[in-house]
Amino acid sequence: MADNAPLIERAFSIEVHEGSADLSVEGVLPPFLSGTAYWNGPGRFARGSLQYRHWLDGDGLVCALAFRGGGARTTARYVRSEKFVAEESAGRALFRQFGTAFPGDQLKRGIGIESPANVSAYPYGGALLAFGEQGLPWALDPQTLETRGLFTFNGQLNEITPFSAHPKFDHRTGEMFNFGVAFAAERPMLNLFRFDRSGGLIYRKRHALPYPASIHDFAVSASYAVFYVSPLVLDMAALMQGGATILDALRWEPERGSRLMVVSRESGELAASLSIGHKYCLHLVNAFETDGRLVVDVVEYERPIYDQYQVIPSLFTNVPTATPVRHHVDVQAARLIGRQELSYSCAPDFPAHDLDLTGLPYRDFWMLGIGTTGKPGRKFLNQLVRFDWETGDVEIYQAPPLTYLGGEPLFVPDPAARRNGVVVCQAFDAERIASSFVVFDAFNVSRGPLATLGLPSAVPLLFHSSYLAR
Repeated sequence: MADNAPLIERAFSIEVHEGSADLSVEGVLPPFLSGTAYWNGPGRFARGSLQYRHWLDGDGLVCALAFRGGGARTTARYVRSEKFVAEESAGRALFRQFGTAFPGDQLKRGIGIESPANVSAYPYGGALLAFGEQGLPWALDPQTLETRGLFTFNGQLNEITPFSAHPKFDHRTGEMFNFGVAFAAERPMLNLFRFDRSGGLIYRKRHALPYPASIHDFAVSASYAVFYVSPLVLDMAALMQGGATILDALRWEPERGSRLMVVSRESGELAASLSIGHKYCLHLVNAFETDGRLVVDVVEYERPIYDQYQVIPSLFTNVPTATPVRHHVDVQAARLIGRQELSYSCAPDFPAHDLDLTGLPYRDFWMLGIGTTGKPGRKFLNQLVRFDWETGDVEIYQAPPLTYLGGEPLFVPDPAARRNGVVVCQAFDAERIASSFVVFDAFNVSRGPLATLGLPSAVPLLFHSSYLAR
């Protein structure tokens, strides 16, 4: 089979060196870059003799990139989750993961996985919170990245609370919204949480789901929380059988159809539920309200993508196409009233927009794409793409051969002119086994990097990003 990602296996066998270092800068950093960027993602893919099979299984590694005075300093550290600490002490793998099972492995309460805290990291409540799937986040020191402990929101939640890795923040009020799916064969529930800026729980609302749906992300507008419920169903009976992973037990049942669930932010009550076709959505881009309608921007795949994250390192061998789609919704009538597609289908993922415009009207967003989508053989993310909803423009930066991109692109605006910002993402040179962060003119990505920040030692390609302005 053809190899469209030669040497990508090197990105999954890196021995991470924890600690801090000043970075060399090739090019010039804009003077408004004065804050800290964070990325979280899987950093270790083996324990003893066990090799993880799935990209989502690796232990959470947080990398901070602090900008100051035209330079930058990086810090990398593993999240000392309960899983990490126990396995470090044992010197071997103990817990079954999303896509990896092994004889004698352990599950939380019989069916849950012990979170590796490896999906995202967000500043909140004086800490940096490292999130994984289906569990509370771990609090880190925002500067040193040392782990403080499980973040229970002032003791209002506990270690078995279902909690997603994609919280949303209202930067005007400081509020956090999040959700979690309580999987059950008979009465699966969607939990919606609203917190104030200091971690106080304002409400927890439960909504019945038609089936135990795998939901990874959601969006918020000024008035609503929006869920794209795809018919990727967790087969509870299969999960209870010996040795099954979460991935083994997921079933794609497109005949059920996909739905939008729209929930009032203020009350937490269901406002509308409507059919939205038969596609799969992993990530949403944003949502906002205008002219009496709700606008919901998503990335729609032909089918689920989780199976393409294995077997490491032969990823994305049969990755489906996907398209950014804007849906216009009449919430009162619970119906779709418009749809707009952008002309790019190379398996785009990790959508990013101006975080200060979360829930508000916006124009531009950025994603990573796989330029060899549709070709046989393994492949990997190698394009940075800017999209413009207003003009429909799609602008592409193609990484050089043997260079792969990772990490949700991070947009940092120029405070003096928001459409004069930069986008930062991660790059891995597989030939040299070298990592860097690359900084682009956000509105002219095709010209290539404005600056490249070389790391003293390589780090794996990570997932989601956030930013704390100084």
